[in-house]
Amino acid sequence: MSIMTIMTIKEPSLNITVIQSMINAIDKPAIFITPDYVIQAVNQAYKETYKSKVVVGKSKCHEISHKNPKPCDKYGEDCPLQQCISSKRAVSVVHVHATGEGKSYCDILMKPIIDEDGNTLGFLEILDKINYASSESEKGKMIGSSSAFKSMLNKINRAAQSKIAVLLQGETGSGKELVAQAIHDASPRNEKPFVVIECTGLSESLFESELFGYEKGAFTGAINSKKGLIEVANSGTVFFDEIGDVPLNMQVKLLRLLETQSFRAVGGLKQKRSDFRLVCATHKNLLDLVEKGEFRQDLYYRIAGFPIMLPSLKERAKDIPELVRHFLKHSEHQNKKFSENALDKLCGYAFPGNIRELISIIEQSVLLANEDIIHANDLPDVVRQLTDTSNSADEKIHSLDEVERTYLTKLCNEFTGTPDELASLLNVSTRTLYRKLHRFGLKLA
Repeated sequence: MSIMTIMTIKEPSLNITVIQSMINAIDKPAIFITPDYVIQAVNQAYKETYKSKVVVGKSKCHEISHKNPKPCDKYGEDCPLQQCISSKRAVSVVHVHATGEGKSYCDILMKPIIDEDGNTLGFLEILDKINYASSESEKGKMIGSSSAFKSMLNKINRAAQSKIAVLLQGETGSGKELVAQAIHDASPRNEKPFVVIECTGLSESLFESELFGYEKGAFTGAINSKKGLIEVANSGTVFFDEIGDVPLNMQVKLLRLLETQSFRAVGGLKQKRSDFRLVCATHKNLLDLVEKGEFRQDLYYRIAGFPIMLPSLKERAKDIPELVRHFLKHSEHQNKKFSENALDKLCGYAFPGNIRELISIIEQSVLLANEDIIHANDLPDVVRQLTDTSNSADEKIHSLDEVERTYLTKLCNEFTGTPDELASLLNVSTRTLYRKLHRFGLKLA
């Protein structure tokens, strides 16, 4: 028997008064809908979220949330109601809704409501507004609308509402600090400090004094006492960036801190405590480092309570045009605009440096362009050459060695940073970079 048939049979016993009471008790926007998408009960928070008036027993959810005459799956989105009917389980999806504040991301939780006989009476929909992301340019927010981006938002939202330790994994330049900030902003600790600890390059002495602080006279130059970052972060969030770079001998001290949330300042005798939420990030494969004995296994499982893999920009090609418009809008070059052909070229580029590289390419293109419209031939050579190589069916296919040689040659001529910085951007070790340069007879300028 289909759910539609069940609804027809069970409708006389459907107690809307009880369901309305249940809906009213929920502090987030919520509705109760039947399988035909009709809203049968709604709370005040939901009514205040949307401009469109909800008429109970008549309005359909997609008409209110999307201003669409048909369900969202007819417009290329995952429909939580259809997924719920199919799986007979609670499901969650991230959608862009037409709220009273404009287009806003919402994390939708849909649950089937079952009666005592096991019949599905309808579905409870609860909305969680996502304020740290947008599908359109908005300052201070993560921008995107691709499936990979929405999937990441769903995980961020789940993590933010708990106390679990989060490990952000992704390529260099993929926005790990921005995601860490979003987790903090969406958490109950959002009014408390968000403290960033850069793990790269920390010596053992710096590690202790920066994290734990020091007492007056603890060492030469300590003319005053100083609070450490861990103490400053009390009641807030601590973000350990590039946690994979913490040397093995310092990982024991870090593990003890994370397990006990207690520490002593350098030169101090008093044990101090700090209540903080833990978020870590790395571009390295920590499990590989564990296998090699370069990262403690117990520390890994302490920090990786909820791993989130950040998609590379290559996986988010759909987001590139909006990201380009966003970065131009919030720069000194608001009058500039990329042509459709130039945007197509950017969407076909791999972006090994991810968002950071996209920003760099935008800045270069602005300088190379002679007009307000940035054309494809105004893009940096590395973009034009690699996209031409990959997109032209008439050209001969180049070997990976040729493409790598071309790209590294370009970097050797133009990159002004250190070898370590370049290796980090390329997501390889410095030793691997030198080996590749030697292989092609190249040297950094």
